[in-house]
Amino acid sequence: MKNHQVKYHLLALLVSCIWGTTFVSTKVLITAGMHPIAIFFCRFALAYAGLLLYSLITGGQHKFWYGWKEEAVFLLLGVSGGSLYFIAENSSLMYTQASNTSFLVSSTPLLTAILTLAFGRFGKGRFADNVEKFHAGWLFAAGTVLALGGMGLMIFEGSRIQLSAKGDLLAIGAALVWAVYSIFMGRMILDYGTTTVTRKVFFYGLLTIIPFLCLCPDSFSLSILGRTRVWTNLLFLGLVASLGCYLVWNLVINKLGNVTATNYLYLNPIFTLIFAMILLGERMTPLAATGAAAIMLGVICADRR
Repeated sequence: MKNHQVKYHLLALLVSCIWGTTFVSTKVLITAGMHPIAIFFCRFALAYAGLLLYSLITGGQHKFWYGWKEEAVFLLLGVSGGSLYFIAENSSLMYTQASNTSFLVSSTPLLTAILTLAFGRFGKGRFADNVEKFHAGWLFAAGTVLALGGMGLMIFEGSRIQLSAKGDLLAIGAALVWAVYSIFMGRMILDYGTTTVTRKVFFYGLLTIIPFLCLCPDSFSLSILGRTRVWTNLLFLGLVASLGCYLVWNLVINKLGNVTATNYLYLNPIFTLIFAMILLGERMTPLAATGAAAIMLGVICADRR
């Protein structure tokens, strides 16, 4: 590890710790009666407002429009790292335990590596040239099989006992779209800077969630926002886990590479499990624990660097 990169590895670890607790925080909001779509909207609205305030204070000037082609990429980032990701993740928490969702989403590094290999080999243009280059050996293949087997165990456990296979599959879907986000993010930050790209992600994330709000008019209720546990968790999710962590994470991806940075996400479930056991009283059955361990070991083997 190069000395000048140590601080970015530490920042990646810090973000992983914070994001690990967001599954518990979101589960608390869902239990309080908030709809997953409303949670995402409030979270990103707070983050976007905070980012605009930050830009005003620092005197930053940002263009609104960068051309159709570039805006299409920003839209993809807003959907994959915003609306679609959080709809899948938050909806998953409606059907399964916070720890289950977190362990399944922790397959993101593995999915990122697989997509990066495919994109680097078959893709063309500036995005394909910018993805992190690495060699996939037999450990990568073994880790992939092991992690996929772990996912299968957790999904089987979910459909067999008190958990839902639907929730587990939604968590895997969230991991997949975040892998897409990781591939395209690095190049856009290189071209436009961390603040601009993060602002665009928040903007298009909010824009693309509006149709879902219209289709689900009962998803938003102002009556519960006055509860202490609701607004404190929303502030944490919006200003700390979204605004602060997105700015830091996008910088980390740019400095370390999309695969190396995303590897830190496999630590999320450890923090999720600890807080879920303390705050939510969740427990893992032996089969689910075996699947979780297989996912973790598989990801570590696949991304052993």
